[in-house]
Amino acid sequence: MNDFFSDFKFVLPDLDDIREFLGKCLDKFAQWFDFDRIESVLRYDSNNPLLFNTGLFLLLFTAFLLLYRLLRFSPTLKKIFVILFSLYFYYKSSAECCFILLGVCVSDYVLGLILGNSHRKSVRTGIVALNVVINVGMLVYFKYFNLLYSTIANFSSRDFDAFDIILPAGISFFTFRSISYIVDIYRGDMKPATNFLNYVFFLTFFPPILAGPVVRARDMMDQIEESPVATRRMVSAGLFMIMAGLIKKVIVADYISGNFVDRVFDNPSMYSGFENLMGIYGFTIQLYCDFSGYSDMAIGIALLLGYKLKMNFDAPFKSQSPTEYWRRWHISLSSWLRDYLYIPMGGNRCSKARAHMNVFNTMLIGGLWHGASWMYVIWGAWNGGLLVAHKMIRSVTPRVKEENRRKWWRVATNVFITFNLIAVGMMFFRARSLEQVGDMVHQIVYNFHLSVAPQFLEGYILIVLAMALGYFMHFSPKKWSEQLEEKYHAQSGLVQAVVLALVLLLIIQVRQSDIVPFIYLQY
Repeated sequence: MNDFFSDFKFVLPDLDDIREFLGKCLDKFAQWFDFDRIESVLRYDSNNPLLFNTGLFLLLFTAFLLLYRLLRFSPTLKKIFVILFSLYFYYKSSAECCFILLGVCVSDYVLGLILGNSHRKSVRTGIVALNVVINVGMLVYFKYFNLLYSTIANFSSRDFDAFDIILPAGISFFTFRSISYIVDIYRGDMKPATNFLNYVFFLTFFPPILAGPVVRARDMMDQIEESPVATRRMVSAGLFMIMAGLIKKVIVADYISGNFVDRVFDNPSMYSGFENLMGIYGFTIQLYCDFSGYSDMAIGIALLLGYKLKMNFDAPFKSQSPTEYWRRWHISLSSWLRDYLYIPMGGNRCSKARAHMNVFNTMLIGGLWHGASWMYVIWGAWNGGLLVAHKMIRSVTPRVKEENRRKWWRVATNVFITFNLIAVGMMFFRARSLEQVGDMVHQIVYNFHLSVAPQFLEGYILIVLAMALGYFMHFSPKKWSEQLEEKYHAQSGLVQAVVLALVLLLIIQVRQSDIVPFIYLQY
C-alpha cells in the first residue's frame, strides 16, 4: 500500500494547457451564444418592436417574472425593476422617445404637487391648462403636423414634402393618462402622488403603454402604493386572458388580415360586391380581435404581476344601438372622452341641440385621436352622426316596455341593424381614401354577384373558418367563457402549464412568417 502511494504523483497542469482549455471553452460558448446577434436582437429596431405576440417577449418576460418574484420582499426594488423593464419595453418600440415619456413623468409629478398645494383658482386653472398644452402640443407635433401642413399646402396649391417626424409609440395613450391625472387632482377626485417612483411606475407600466387600455391614475395609484402580490386566482385568470388574446390576435386577426382583408381593401374593384362585403365583415372582426386581443393580454400580464386593470371590451357587436355599442367598445377611451371632453363641453346639461352637438364633436375628436388622416375624422363623424340620430329617434318614439324589449326578434333586429351600421363605418376606418370607399360601395350596389358565394367558400375556406371562429367567440354567451375560465382555474398548476404550452405551440404553428404588429400600435 505504501509503495502504491509512493508511486502516485499529483502533477499540476501547465499554465499553457489551462489557457488552451479555457480558450476552447470560450470558443464553444461563443458558438452557442452569438453575442453580436443577441446584441442586435436586444437593440432598438423600428421593424421589430417588442410585442406580446413575439418569441423574444416570451423569453424576456419569463426571465422578468422570475426576478420579479425574487424581489417580492422589497417593494422599492420591485418597483424600480418594473420601471426599468417598462422603459426597455418602450425603448424597443420608440428608441430615444423613452426620454419623452420620462419627461412627461417629471412634468406631471411636479405639476401635480404644485396643484395639490395650491388653493388659488387662477393658479390651479393655469396648471391644468399648461398640462393640456404640453400633451396636446406633443400630439399636434408628432402626430398631426404633417397632416396640417399637407392640408394647408393642398389648399394653397403648394408642393408638400413630409417632415421626417418619428411618432413615439403609444403617445395617444400616455398623453391621455397624463391629462386625466392632472384633471382628477384639480377636481378633487384624487390626491397628487408624493412618491416619484410610484408615478413613474404608473405612467410607464408596460402592459398598457403601447395600445391601452387608457388606465387612470386614480384606479392604479393605490395598487402601486400597496405593491400587491398576485394570488393563484389572479395568475390563472391572467394566463387565461393571455391565451384568449393570443388566439384572437394570431389565429383570427392576423390570418384573415394578410390572406384576405388587405387584398380586398387594396384593390376593391378587382373583387365582386359579395367579396367586398365579406372584406368589410372580415375587417370588422379583425379589428375587434386585434385590439381586444391586445387588451386581454395587457390585462392578463398585469394580473400576473398582481395589478388589476379594468375591462376594455364587452362584446360590442351584441349592442342593440350605437349608444350601447360605445359603452361596450374601447370602454377606457369612451369613458375618457365622456369624462374629460363631453362633460366639460356641457354634456347634456343644456339644450337638446347643444347636447347633440357636444356628442358629435366628442366623436369627431375621438376619430382624430386615432390618427393623422381625414378618414379617421370621417369615421368619427359617422359614429357621432349615429349617436345623434339614435338619441333623436328615441326622443320621438314611444318607450318600449321591458318585457317587449327582450323579445328575441326585436333583439336580433336591433343587433343586426346596429352591427351593419358600425361595419359601414369600418370602411372609413380601414380605407386609405374616399375613392376606395366609393369603389367598395359601387361593387356592393352594382356588382354584388351572390352567385360567387360557393366559389368564395371553397377558395377561402380557412378564411371563412377563422372569421367564423372570431364571431363565434364574440357572440357566444358570456357564461360559456366564464365557465371555461373557471374549469381552467380548477386545474392544478401542472395542467394549466400544459394547456398554456399547447396553446403556444398552436400559435407558433399558425402564425404568419412575419410578425404582424397590433393595429392600435400606430395610435
